Amino acid sequence: MEKSALVLGAGGFIGGHIANKLKKEGFWVRGVDVKHNEHQGLLVDDFVIGDLRDPRVVEKVIDRDFDELYQLAADMGGAGYIFTGENDANVMHNSALINMNVAHEATLRKVKKLFYSSSACMYPERNQLDPDNPNLAEDSAYPAEPDSEYGWEKLFSERLFLAFQRNYGLNVRIARFHNIFGPFGTWRGGKEKAPAAMCRKVAEAPDGGEIEIWGDGNQTRSFLYIDECLEGVRRLMDSDFIGPVNIGSDEMVSINQLAKYAMESSGKNLSFKHIAGPQGVRGRNSDNRLIKEKLNWAPNQPLKVGIAKTYKWIEDQLKSNV
Repeated sequence: MEKSALVLGAGGFIGGHIANKLKKEGFWVRGVDVKHNEHQGLLVDDFVIGDLRDPRVVEKVIDRDFDELYQLAADMGGAGYIFTGENDANVMHNSALINMNVAHEATLRKVKKLFYSSSACMYPERNQLDPDNPNLAEDSAYPAEPDSEYGWEKLFSERLFLAFQRNYGLNVRIARFHNIFGPFGTWRGGKEKAPAAMCRKVAEAPDGGEIEIWGDGNQTRSFLYIDECLEGVRRLMDSDFIGPVNIGSDEMVSINQLAKYAMESSGKNLSFKHIAGPQGVRGRNSDNRLIKEKLNWAPNQPLKVGIAKTYKWIEDQLKSNV
C-alpha cells in the first residue's frame, strides 16, 4: 500500500528537496506553503497554498493519519534577517503558532511519525565564542542561552513536540540543522544564507574585482550540502531514535575560507573587503558523535564539492535573469 507524506514548508529550499525525494521513493506527497517553490519544480501529488498560522488551514491539510509528516515551515532567513533584531517578533510569533497548530492537529489525526527541523541556532551563545573550539554537542543545549530569538523559538518548539510525545504519544523525530545549502535555495533578497550569498557575490564580481564580507571573516561555521541533509533526515525517520540530533558537517571553515572556495569555483581572482554587518556567533561546528553512535552514519562530503555545485547553479540563475 502506498505510503503518504505531508511536507509543510514545501515552498522552501529544504522542504522542496524533501518533498521531491519522498515522491521519488514512492510516497504519495502533499506539499503546503504560503507560496509556490520559486526555484525547483515539485513532483508532489497535491500542493496547497495556505498559511499554517491559521488553525483552520492546518486542520484542512492534515486530513488523515499520514505515515510521515515533515514540519519545516517557519519564518526564517540568513544572518541579514535573523540577527538584526528587526524581525524578532514575527520570527517568534509566526513559527511558534505554526508549530503549536501542527502538534495539536497531528495528534488529533494520529499522524504516525512527525519530523521537526530545529536549528543549531538554539545552542548557547557562550559555547560559540571561540571560533576555533565551539561546543555544540547535543547535551550542551542547557542551561539555554541562544544568541537570537530565532534560536529561542526553535528550542521552545523542540520542547513542545517532545511534550506532545510524552503526554499524547505523538511519534516525533527532531534534528538540529547546521547551515544547509545547495542548488534551488534563496540566493538573493536578504534572506539567503552565507554560501549562497558568497557564491552570488563572486558570480557578480568582475575578474580582478572585490567582494564584501561581513566582519573580519574569521568567524567559523560548518555548512552541509543538501543531499547529505536529506540522507540524514531519512535515516533518522527510519530509525527508532527520537533526537534531538545534529545534522551537519564537522568540516569547520572561516567565512574567509568559504569565500575562497566560491572564488576557486569561479576561476576568478578577487580581493576581499571586510565591512560591518551582522555576523552571529564567532564559532559554530556540528558535533557528529551522537549521530554516528545512533545512526551509524555522518555526513562526509568535502565543502568545496558542494560549493562548486552551488556556484554553478547560482551563476546559471544570474545568466538567465539578465
